[in-house]
Parts: sequence; structure tokens; C-alpha cells
Amino acid sequence: MLLVKEEYKARIIDKKISKYLNIFGAISLEGPKWCGKTWTALNHANSVVYLHNAKSNFNEKKLAEMDVNLILDKEAPELIDEWQEVPAIWDAVRFKCDEDRKKGKYILTGSATPVTNDIHHSGAGRICRMKMRTMSLFEAGVSSGTVSLKDLFEGNVKNQLVNQTEIQDIIQLIIKGGWPESINMDEESALALTQSYIEDVLNFDMTNIDGVKRDINKMRRIMRSLARNESTLSSDSKIINDVNEEQDLATKNTVLDYIDVLQKLYLIENQNAFSTNLRSSSRVGKSAKRHFVDPSLVCGILGLTSKKLINDVNFLGFLFEALCERDLRTYIESYNGELYHFRDNTTGLEVDAIVEMSDGYYGAIEIKLGADKIEEAATNLKKFYDITKTKPKFMCIICGLYDAVIKRPDGIYILPITALKQ
Repeated sequence: MLLVKEEYKARIIDKKISKYLNIFGAISLEGPKWCGKTWTALNHANSVVYLHNAKSNFNEKKLAEMDVNLILDKEAPELIDEWQEVPAIWDAVRFKCDEDRKKGKYILTGSATPVTNDIHHSGAGRICRMKMRTMSLFEAGVSSGTVSLKDLFEGNVKNQLVNQTEIQDIIQLIIKGGWPESINMDEESALALTQSYIEDVLNFDMTNIDGVKRDINKMRRIMRSLARNESTLSSDSKIINDVNEEQDLATKNTVLDYIDVLQKLYLIENQNAFSTNLRSSSRVGKSAKRHFVDPSLVCGILGLTSKKLINDVNFLGFLFEALCERDLRTYIESYNGELYHFRDNTTGLEVDAIVEMSDGYYGAIEIKLGADKIEEAATNLKKFYDITKTKPKFMCIICGLYDAVIKRPDGIYILPITALKQ
């Protein structure tokens, strides 16, 4: 019997989970805590093991530590929540999948990449790793889904009016983020929840991940630097300089170690550089844009309220870009595609987002909060089109304050993020 919760909101990744449970012996859902992994996994599971269950005095965790096979005998698909608490589970699940080659036996969820020598096999071919993030605007019921990425790639977009989102509403979407727990909260409550999340990271998670005691003050300064530089090409040296601005607090190796911890907790991720030349060094050599997994974390770290953001429209634009790129990543990955950014070092030309399908077709997207920047964005896209050998399948401007979906005479689409879906 499936264990789905009555209040569960369908997630884009649900279809892929159903598909991959018929291909692999097990799947591993990975992502930041509180993003909804457990509820999504329950939607596909017939039994469950909670390793974090304090009500049972962590009995199932204790059993797993004695002998992992004691918890691997329930009805399939069996969900093992926060499996990284007992890393030996990974190899045991891989072995169980090898025993009979049956599909869809286990669903693992984890909110941290375990740092351990207890895992001896990658799980390739048996365990499929799947990244899950906070809710997109479409999943949260904010986006109408009038236009899909597929529509843009296929050119099936009709000109039409849509509801315009006001700037205060956009600010609320940024502050609350895509956490299932906070999307219906008021601003003050949502901000308090996010800040509590950050304090948990500082006081518990950054040490529990590998048992290494780290300095809370250093991590706080690193997180503040990353937050201040959200959606920019901030180099490691820039972060290091920020941390050591007033006094030498951390060496380069220390800063990189702390950033690595945030990556292992799935709190930050890179938006890599794009090139139409598949062998180009720009795919691996140019700076990546760093993002927190959800723009609400930036607000929590910097204490940003709606009053503060409305008085700093420039920074608000960066956070709006982060919001859009969070959703674009979820949407394109539903097609096994990738999200990139583009920057030409010679001319300085930049394109905010490149969405590339697994077949190599791609679209170029500029992201602007206000309609007053549309012509500037269109000029950028045309310059990009002129210098690329392999032309984009579509070009689009996502505008925050816009009330229509249109295709301009030059072929460039304009639409608000609140009209887009996967």
C-alpha cells in the first residue's frame, strides 16, 4: 500500500521516479533537507524505515548499525530515509539488487553526501542517483504553466495575455522560497524558519557530516559572502577576500573546505559555463555562477525583508535571476538536460541562462525583473546569436513584471516566470 500523504503536492520528479523504479534496482533521492524528499519518496513506497525516528529511540538505526540486513526485508519499494546515517546501507542495497536483479526494490533519501570509507561501490547500474530541489513556482501552484520549455523548443507558443505578478509578490516568492513548509506562511514566519534552518547548519550539520569540528564564525562569514555574490561569477579568491576583509580568519584551503561542506549538504551548486563547441575548454574552464539552492537562503543569511529588498532593486534583480534559474534547472532536468550560463571572455557578452536538452538542442534565456530592460536583453541575445556557430533552438526573455506571452517580430519570446513550466 502506497504511503502517500493526503496533503502531498505532486512534484515534477515524480514521473522520473516512477520510470526509473522500473529500470534500476534502487534509486537515491538527494537534496537539501526540508525540500520534500521524504514525502515524495513515500508517494512511491510500500514500506518505510526512518533512521532519524526519535519516537522509537532510533531503534531502526540501531538495528541497521548491528546488521543492515535487519532493515532490508520490507515490502518493495522500501524507503530508507536519511540512509547516510548508516553508510553501510549503500553497499548492502547494491548487493541486494544484485541478488535477484529485480527492479524498484529500494528508495534511499539523503540530505548529505556521506564522507566515509564504508562505501566500497558506486552503485552504478543498480542505484540511480537523482537530485531533488525545493519546489518550483509551477509545483507550488504559483505558475499557471501556460507555456512549457517543450513548447519553446518546438515553437508551439501562442501570443496571449496572462496575469501580471506585482513586484511585492515576486519579493514574497523570493523570501519564502520553495520549501514545502513555508510556501503558505507569512513573510515573518517564513524568514524565521529559514534562519532556523541556517542555524541548524551552523550548529550541527557542518560538523555531523564528517565529524570535523569547524568554526561557526568562519562558516557564517563564508555563507554571507556567497549570499552577497548570489547569481554572479564570484571566484574563490573573491570569497576568500571577503572572509578575510577585516582580519585573516581563514586560509584558502579552509575556505574551500567550508564551501565543499555546503556542497555536500546540497545547499549550493554551480551553474557551469556553456559553449556550442562540445570540446571547448569554456565548458570546464570558465567560472561557474554559484547559487544557493533556494534564494530564500540568501534572505535568511543576510536578514533581507521585503522593505529592504524594495530599496535595493539592483540586488533584487540578482535574486529574481536566482529564482528563475532555480526553476529552469528543475524544468530542464526533467528532460535529462542541463542548465548553463554563457560568457565570452573576449567581448564580455553574457547570457543569463542556457537550457540544453540531452540531444544537444539548446535555448538562450535572458532574465530581467522589469520590462524597461527588455530591449537591452534582446540586443544581448541577438549578439549571442551572431557569434555562435550552432544556433539556439529558441531565444527568450523572462521578465518578472510582464502580463503577456509574445513572440516578437525578431523571433525572441517574452514571458513571465509565472507562466512557465517544464
